[in-house]
Amino acid sequence: MRWSREMRSDKTPTVSVVVPMYNEAENIPDTLDQIAAELRTRGRSFEIVAVDDGSSDVTARKLRTHAVGHDWLRVVSYQPNQGRGYAIREGINAARGDIICTTDADLSYSPDHLTKMVDLLDKYTKLDCIVGSPYTAGGGAENVPRLRLAISKLGNKIISRAMGGRIKTATGVLRAYRRDCIKSLELFSSGKELHLEIIAKLMAAGYRVMEMPATLRSRKKGKSKFRFRAIATSHLIFSLHEKPMLLFGLIGMILIGLGLAGGGYVIYLWQSGTLNPNRPLMTLLVLFILTGIQILMFGFLGSGLVKLRKEVFVVQRENKMLEMKLDGWMKTHAKAEDKDDEPIADASSGKPQRNRRVDQEAASHH
Repeated sequence: MRWSREMRSDKTPTVSVVVPMYNEAENIPDTLDQIAAELRTRGRSFEIVAVDDGSSDVTARKLRTHAVGHDWLRVVSYQPNQGRGYAIREGINAARGDIICTTDADLSYSPDHLTKMVDLLDKYTKLDCIVGSPYTAGGGAENVPRLRLAISKLGNKIISRAMGGRIKTATGVLRAYRRDCIKSLELFSSGKELHLEIIAKLMAAGYRVMEMPATLRSRKKGKSKFRFRAIATSHLIFSLHEKPMLLFGLIGMILIGLGLAGGGYVIYLWQSGTLNPNRPLMTLLVLFILTGIQILMFGFLGSGLVKLRKEVFVVQRENKMLEMKLDGWMKTHAKAEDKDDEPIADASSGKPQRNRRVDQEAASHH
């Protein structure tokens, strides 16, 4: 896989905005310039990490051209196409800001949503993540095709139910994370299901997530990447993976219900004297009830595994945080050692000499 990253200024920004792109050459100038203009209104240092996800058009070339003269733009590019989730993961890995935002390349959400999310994280210091939601109170949609909007709403309702109803929009890309929060997660998804993976792991690890009303708009340039079958399948699998009782509980209760209803019918036939003992009805009813109970047990077992998986996420979070702290300490220590080894000017000769502070301290102990 061919991969490259354009490194820019060494200065650490306050805010990083990750923008995944696949064949978005038409949107590059407007999207990047509007985001940058909005971020400047807050007077913060910022960077935009544009990730070219193996585009087949001139997206990569346009990004590099646009980066000339714009120190705030960093370009990550690779081949071949890997999926939106992979692009966001690469962007997050490259981001250096204390707050890391993600948004669409087609400006489906206006840039002012980004500054609003950053302001909320500044205001509520105990929050770890802000999710832009068109489906929470105060949110909405403009000029979005009705069928697509209906599918999105239904999918998010199912996912919300699977996750306990705490988040109304779990599939959106508009988000803001604290750096330590998002970088403490072990992420694996390469498609759009990454949004679901992040939310599930944030909640399991005990991070605080809040939704912010947002307005979803239809894209004006470029081709939509919406694929109903692939998205619906991944979201359904995620829902069942997050809450197995949605499937096993439903099937188990239906089978048990059929068995009990059939049992009532058998009792009625017996009382009325029309029961035919040669019919295998009783055997079928017993099979319904026993099979339903077994499937319910699978649901309970799956729920237990989900709880265990969430505990694993907490341990992973703690290990990752410890790893990040150790990494920061080692970098600080390495810089201090390099500083000690820098040559210094001799007071008498004016010639540079090696810093002998450590040696002098050692000699003073003797």
